[in-house]
Amino acid sequence: MQFQYLLLTRFAVINAFLLALVLAAYGQGWLDPMITARLAELTLIIVAVFVYGLAVCGWKIWRLTVELNGLNAESLSADSRLAHYLEQVRTADSQSRALQAGTLRLELTDRIVVVRHTANTLIFLGLIGTVIGFIIALSAVDPSTAADAENVAAVIATLIDGMSVALNTTLIGAMLYLWLTVNYRILTSGTVSLIAEVIGMGERRASA
Repeated sequence: MQFQYLLLTRFAVINAFLLALVLAAYGQGWLDPMITARLAELTLIIVAVFVYGLAVCGWKIWRLTVELNGLNAESLSADSRLAHYLEQVRTADSQSRALQAGTLRLELTDRIVVVRHTANTLIFLGLIGTVIGFIIALSAVDPSTAADAENVAAVIATLIDGMSVALNTTLIGAMLYLWLTVNYRILTSGTVSLIAEVIGMGERRASA
């Protein structure tokens, strides 16, 4: 079986490598500013959304692996969508097969869209953190006291605090977006392979 556990292996290797990089960065203390920064709650929300997206992606990759292996071994469950499609196109004409194939493509691609939407959410959350950070930074700027030397230190401290929030959330959102997008590419390639395999098998059976 050429597809047996291939997708799962790629998923496991890539995520193990990226997790090792994160742990190494944590061990060096590079993540401490992000953990201890103001509005760490927003960072935790971004991480929680990422973990959800990664878990969903992993489940869907497992499901794809089972379906690809079942398709190659011709041991699909009788109530599965793929078995239903193969049964429908067995005696259908070419036009009906084309319609059924189009419907199947839409169904199989639609079930992985949630991972892409979750990845996009990470970017939006990072941008929200950026806006909040700038609001914090600008809240310290008071034109009426800008020339007062006694207030300069407090203003600078608040500016740095706000910029820290903005940059940290933007960086975390962008990095986790890229991480989840890499996994989404694996899921997409598996879905494309599944679509090609099942439609090709349907055509072969119909012309036999």
